[in-house]
Amino acid sequence: MISTDPPTLRPPGPRGRANLRKLHHLFSDLAPALDELSSDYGPICELGVPGVRIVVIGDPALIHEMFTMKVDTFRWKHRFNVIGVRFVVGKRSMIVSDGADHQRRRSAVQRAFTRPRLHSWIPMITERTDAAIDGLVTRLDDHPRDQPIDLYPVGRDLILGVTLHAFFGERLAKRVDEFSRLFQRAQAFIEQPGINQLPHPFPFTARSRVRSDRRRIDQIIDEEVADRRAHPSGNPFDILEVIATDGSLSDAEIRDQVDTLIGAGYDTTASTFAWLLWCAALEPGVWSRLRAEADQVFGPVDAPRDRGDITSMSGLEYAQRVVHESLRLHPAGLIAARAAAHDLRLGQHSIRKGTLIAWSPYLAGRDPNAWADPERFDPDRYLTLTQEQQVVADRAWIPFGRGPHMCIGFALAQMELTLMVARFAQRLDLTPIADVVPPPVGMVVNRPVGGAPFTIRPRADSPR
Repeated sequence: MISTDPPTLRPPGPRGRANLRKLHHLFSDLAPALDELSSDYGPICELGVPGVRIVVIGDPALIHEMFTMKVDTFRWKHRFNVIGVRFVVGKRSMIVSDGADHQRRRSAVQRAFTRPRLHSWIPMITERTDAAIDGLVTRLDDHPRDQPIDLYPVGRDLILGVTLHAFFGERLAKRVDEFSRLFQRAQAFIEQPGINQLPHPFPFTARSRVRSDRRRIDQIIDEEVADRRAHPSGNPFDILEVIATDGSLSDAEIRDQVDTLIGAGYDTTASTFAWLLWCAALEPGVWSRLRAEADQVFGPVDAPRDRGDITSMSGLEYAQRVVHESLRLHPAGLIAARAAAHDLRLGQHSIRKGTLIAWSPYLAGRDPNAWADPERFDPDRYLTLTQEQQVVADRAWIPFGRGPHMCIGFALAQMELTLMVARFAQRLDLTPIADVVPPPVGMVVNRPVGGAPFTIRPRADSPR
């Protein structure tokens, strides 16, 4: 019988010196490299050197096809992980695990993300956001009126405090400054070009200093685990106590999962918040609409502060769309990767075993076949989609991935971002220092070049 299937093709891509140039570009300046590859070779391309093959995919249909394949078609624990987050979160982290190990490790922390638990954190997130804004307002008393303040580190410390409080309780949240110092060097390290992250044993280097910070973080985790085992509270909402006492994970696994929940969670959300502020402040009318909605949900800004609840989240419908649109244009990770466990076919293209498949939510979120006027920031675009367009949009909006390896903290991240941008808009006037969104920087987690500097004033009718 003659097969009627179309022949499989090797993905297009650069050859010779062009291949080396583009490979270097990919590992040194990721966003422009992705744009260039997509423009030159289309929705899928292959590049690499002998022994290292990389296929970059930006087409939402091909990415959707990849997501629908059996999970054992790919490997997340692969040799390419010497670059990137594994160095920070550990080799036993659920995000670099496969098979039964991945299922067991992810299941141990999945209970942290139940809906009742998420909803119980809303007042805490709002209260911490208000405290951060109060700190900014106080800071303005001694700050030159027209000199900008970078809100990226403000958001980063706020989100780190929320993360520590939510997962591990108020005691650890009080050590937010210490955790910020310990994680900051690691986050800066994995933002470097990939070539600078290659492993080595040499002392007195950036990599060795990150290793030292990680040892200190592990020491803090071990102390907290020992305390919870010695003095269990029985609180089912204390995720560290639950995973420390249920026996499903070894102590080394507990450390890596805690590092994952903190390190892989707060920095991505902090970077997204910086992008979100840029988008909301630059697009005419967005900040005022966010403010009006927040006034309606939380009450007048000069009234006693409402810390919010699940009803508040439901009322912040426009803020949720603003977050959704910002994530489309500026996902925290420009690419995510998995390795082919065996030869496979994707669309009409053959992918060889061992190939690193770098799929891009950044390219999918800007695909002109999926989005009308894709470069425009338009939170209302989701209101007028036909059913067919909604299906296409759902497949192309993938900042958190899909399937068993989807970002475990996606719901918390969206909730944090929604509450934070609503509260910032309600209480502050922001003036951007530029009239365009800055370019991205960062290999693993991308943020705006220069952070998020704004001229800040309290809202005119806001009580001091």
